Amino acid sequence: MIDFQLSPEQLAMRNAVRGFAQANLKTARSVYENREAPLPKWQDRFRSLEPIYAEAVKAGLIKAQIPKELGGAGGPLIEAALVVEEFYAIETSASLNILGTGLGLTPLIMAGSSEQHQKYFKPFLDGTGTPLASLVFSEPEGSANFAERGSSGFQTVARLEGDEYVISGWDDRGAEVSCVVCRVPDSAPAEDVRGQTAIIVVTREDIAANDHGAYTVLSHPETIGLTAANGPHIRFKDLRVPKFNLLAPPGKGADVVEMTFTASATLVGAMGVGMMRQTFDRVLAWAKSNHRGSKEAMIHKQSVADLLIKIKTRCEAARALVWKAACCFGTTRFGAELCYEAKILGSESAVESVKDAIYLVGVSAYSRSEPFGDLLNDAMVLPIFDGGNVGVRRRQIENIFNNDAYDPWETTFGPQG
Repeated sequence: MIDFQLSPEQLAMRNAVRGFAQANLKTARSVYENREAPLPKWQDRFRSLEPIYAEAVKAGLIKAQIPKELGGAGGPLIEAALVVEEFYAIETSASLNILGTGLGLTPLIMAGSSEQHQKYFKPFLDGTGTPLASLVFSEPEGSANFAERGSSGFQTVARLEGDEYVISGWDDRGAEVSCVVCRVPDSAPAEDVRGQTAIIVVTREDIAANDHGAYTVLSHPETIGLTAANGPHIRFKDLRVPKFNLLAPPGKGADVVEMTFTASATLVGAMGVGMMRQTFDRVLAWAKSNHRGSKEAMIHKQSVADLLIKIKTRCEAARALVWKAACCFGTTRFGAELCYEAKILGSESAVESVKDAIYLVGVSAYSRSEPFGDLLNDAMVLPIFDGGNVGVRRRQIENIFNNDAYDPWETTFGPQG
């Protein structure tokens, strides 16, 4: 039997998250944009959202990003997708700051030892403060080809000296707990950059224990959208951490990173669904309340209705694929394909849907007083971050198609006899 109905527990969770989003995220943009007295620096915009993040911690939304079996409150990926959609149906930047901690913790969840879990999860399970986690992956020269044999690989490198790893390089995030993807050059032949790739945990305590110049925030690129999200460029210069901090050894790091971004692909698809929901709700209300000089509301114009139908159909189709991908993640041989496809469909459909909403409303949608310009700026990042659809995701699907054992419909219907 095929059943798209949520369980009573899932419905209760979704309703609780929706309530949190309505209470805490609905006014977030007015906080960090503050158009009457704009906050010019990214640090100020990011920090303006700290009270919202603190409320997310109190509500258990950070603890829920750690699985129950590891002491958290998290469930399967489908539940994370429900949370993401509810957040993005209301707001983006504040939502990304909350959800980014889940991405940062994922390598630790997947590869950490019980001792590492006990040490590093503690601030995220207490339900107090504003603990952040990040996945330190992106580099200024790009990371799409980090594991390609013979390439230069990550420019962030670590060398083992006695009982410490010494990290140097360029990266772009900092948090309470950071999972730093890097190369250990002497661990494999020079051309085998995948074999050299490792993940090492860096904490704020580690940074404080080093010289001041070992960790430097160099800059923060101003982005078109998501203007309160945190993404500074960081430099490590001979930063020393204990051997205990090695999370994924050379040769295993690339696998952990790829599995992390497979799960997150599904959630980016859910972000797109949430943004399409927000777009549809706003433009439907506009079409029902605006006459634009006509004797009837715009909803009665066929050209307007056609655009509304396209937006709603994309939203429903993308959600169905996100849910299917979430259910298949880690359970079938080629379930990753659906995760990547959910990311592509959800993200690209979100961009097209916001554009259609702007076309529907017309030139007044170009006004800063309308939400559609902000929605488009925020939606544009979905196809290009978390593994760009061109540089990463479509290539991952191509590799699956090229697998000799690939059965196109096995993930859909199960193994074919």
